[in-house]
Amino acid sequence: MSALTSLKGNPAARWGAIALIAIALLLLPFALAGIGTAWVRITNLAILFVFLSLGLNIVVGFAGLLDLGYIAFYAVGAYVYALLASPHFGIHLPFWVILPIGAAVACLFGVLLGAPTLKLRGDYLAIVTLGFGEIIRIFLNNLYQPINITNGPQGIATIDPFRIGSLDLSRNQVFLGLNWTGPVKYYYLLLFVLLAVIVINIRLQNSRIGRAWEAIREDEIAARAMGINTRNMKLLAFAMGASFGGIAGGMFSAIQGFISPESFVLVESVMVLSMVVLGGMGNIAGVIVGAVLLSFVPEILRYTVQPAQEALFGRMIIEPEVIRMLLFGLALVLMMLYRPAGILPSAVRKRELAKRENGN
Repeated sequence: MSALTSLKGNPAARWGAIALIAIALLLLPFALAGIGTAWVRITNLAILFVFLSLGLNIVVGFAGLLDLGYIAFYAVGAYVYALLASPHFGIHLPFWVILPIGAAVACLFGVLLGAPTLKLRGDYLAIVTLGFGEIIRIFLNNLYQPINITNGPQGIATIDPFRIGSLDLSRNQVFLGLNWTGPVKYYYLLLFVLLAVIVINIRLQNSRIGRAWEAIREDEIAARAMGINTRNMKLLAFAMGASFGGIAGGMFSAIQGFISPESFVLVESVMVLSMVVLGGMGNIAGVIVGAVLLSFVPEILRYTVQPAQEALFGRMIIEPEVIRMLLFGLALVLMMLYRPAGILPSAVRKRELAKRENGN
């Protein structure tokens, strides 16, 4: 905490820290490529989870609306891109046209979800949003007859990658003596979009809209009495959060080159919600930390659990996936017991928990 305080009081130190972080982020993909290209791909997926976490944070962290079906908007964005940039319908639009369309369609679905749930809160809202997410996945899984729209459980393959003029981001190229693989080029694109998403989130949080969401989260009745249109604010929260999910889905579709309904199951929604809760609901920096941790730590465990068992026991006793999920669940339980506000809680959330502990 003293280090953070000194950074806030010293502009030169703050800008120096920002410069060091920027240099580290710029060099990161080539450092990871030295270990293995798989780690660059994992980093790209981690950035996509940061997108999703920031979008869900608008709904859960800012407006206080529990959403267990957020992965549905991710699926909508992914399928919009796949259908408009693949041989499935023979349409090959450029990515800069499809991504806004995907965001708009996901935004529409966010409004469709938000409109019937305006009077619901807590467990009831969670159940409805959970059902919405499952309905979207089931539709994607079954819309292949009598007219083949989504290709059903087989998914959609050979999806177009991002192309900027003659530059194909999926192909390897040598430039300035460095090997620019597809994952490395996608990393820089994702990093650029992530910075824009973070700026938008910060501006939203500090705006009149952000303060209205916070008022609704704290006390919806009092917010309505103060003249806030709670209906429109809730719908806007669902729409804004869904649009980020749609953009992330489109980028996921282009990076993977293949999507299927199995990529958008309920566990993914729970994972994104866990990232928001673990990092600190309502705090943008905390949400980013939570998303990065829950993206990388399970993968690190996946690569280390099996060698550790073989070194200790001479054979593998428990599957890495089982231990990975066990440790993941244990970490969440310990966090809720000893740091319920998250790793980097927002100031408001921290005060709320302190008041409850003091009995005020």
